[in-house]
Amino acid sequence: MSRYILALDQGTTSSRSIVFDSTGAVVAMAQQEFEQIFPQAGWVEHDAQEIWKTQLATAQSALEKADISAEEIAGIGITNQRETTVIWDRKTGEPIHNAIVWQDRRTAAICEELKANGHAEQIRQTTGLVVDAYFSGTKIQWLLDNVEGAREKAEAGELAFGTIDSWLVWNLTGGNLHITDVSNASRTMLMNLETGDWDKSMLETLNVPASLLPEIKASSEVYGETDSEILGSPVSISGIAGDQQAALFGQACHSPGMAKNTYGTGCFLLMNTGEQPVASENNLLTTAAWKIGDKMEYALEGSVFIGGAVVQWLRDQLGIISNASEIEELAREVPDCDDVYFVPAFAGLGAPHWDPYARGTIVGLTRGTNKAHLARAALEAIAFQSRELLAAMSADSGIELSELRVDGGATHNDLLMQIQADLLGVPVVRSNVAETTALGAAYLAGLATGVWGSTSEIAAQWSEKKRYQPEGNAEEISCRITRWEDAVNRAKGWATE
Repeated sequence: MSRYILALDQGTTSSRSIVFDSTGAVVAMAQQEFEQIFPQAGWVEHDAQEIWKTQLATAQSALEKADISAEEIAGIGITNQRETTVIWDRKTGEPIHNAIVWQDRRTAAICEELKANGHAEQIRQTTGLVVDAYFSGTKIQWLLDNVEGAREKAEAGELAFGTIDSWLVWNLTGGNLHITDVSNASRTMLMNLETGDWDKSMLETLNVPASLLPEIKASSEVYGETDSEILGSPVSISGIAGDQQAALFGQACHSPGMAKNTYGTGCFLLMNTGEQPVASENNLLTTAAWKIGDKMEYALEGSVFIGGAVVQWLRDQLGIISNASEIEELAREVPDCDDVYFVPAFAGLGAPHWDPYARGTIVGLTRGTNKAHLARAALEAIAFQSRELLAAMSADSGIELSELRVDGGATHNDLLMQIQADLLGVPVVRSNVAETTALGAAYLAGLATGVWGSTSEIAAQWSEKKRYQPEGNAEEISCRITRWEDAVNRAKGWATE
């Protein structure tokens, strides 16, 4: 039997494909960036066809680099940027509009209207989510109401909606499968969190026709096969999970109380809460973690909208670095940020604030401030935002973490990881495999196809690469946290009309 798994990791700024072997080791990887489209302030779009083309190209390239054929792949696992919304024509397979990205804020007014009409508690109780432009439901509504003829076509059953996992599966199977999994469906504001099905009352509230929606499946099962022409021969598609849930699974956080933080474009902190959803008192999200067989497991989640993207901003918009990897060296040129605080609320603030009208703010600038201070303040901003989430999570769950498992590109920044450990006061642990999001998708696919026999077998493969112990003066750190909170308050509500 084949012992390889192909993981498709479709992210916000790039498409990646990784071939893993049965030990969870990376055999080969390919990656391509794609265009970020900003039609106006607060709007973010992707070309869904470009996403598909780059994902396919990287899959073919990864197999070539691994020097294996499609017949040697036991299954394909898919993990994806969540909430990003595509609607396409069922006959032609052509999207009716660019994909609206999870970061996009154009539906903030729709969300305000939902709150004003008293739907916030209904949405919280049914879906585990807060009312925010982040989620797919209001993006679907916007597309149906703003693309000419879209609502009529949707009502006639001629259109299909999907998050990026659904879009990839549709294309991989030549339009034969229109599915999603519980982890992605739970991010739409349309799924009943307890039943794992589309919720009729939510479809009515958001004015979304049921005929648009994919079938909700488990996160680990054989859904079908790729079209034989895609990779040279048919391959089973056998695992799907949204990127953050996939990372939680890949970090072997399979038991209640275990938590991870992924440092990507945004930062996403998830804690496994087991088979019972935990309602948040601190504006966190209750979300489906995964479903394996008939067993659904849940997580608490907090989201930082702008994490690693702040480094991209320093590179692309300010030009103070030419490569993202340069930021650590630049930030180390100064011993501290000299009381400069950077709140990168470019797309509003996520948990626990949920302020779509907050905007990026830098406070504390003096004539002595230089680009090294800005670089360090940017790194600290990533760590401060993550600390806020963990504090809220501990309050909700009643669990004080003993360590935080971390993954994502920014975890290679030793300074950032040390700052994070200092602010949290607990060890920050980087796993041996940095690509735990893709690995989680691979594990889910391999569970369904017999590459791995159980989650305990998977957990036994996890090992740590590096551990960052908290350092620093507790009183000084507390003072910095207070200053950060003050800076956040100054960023709030800036873009109100």
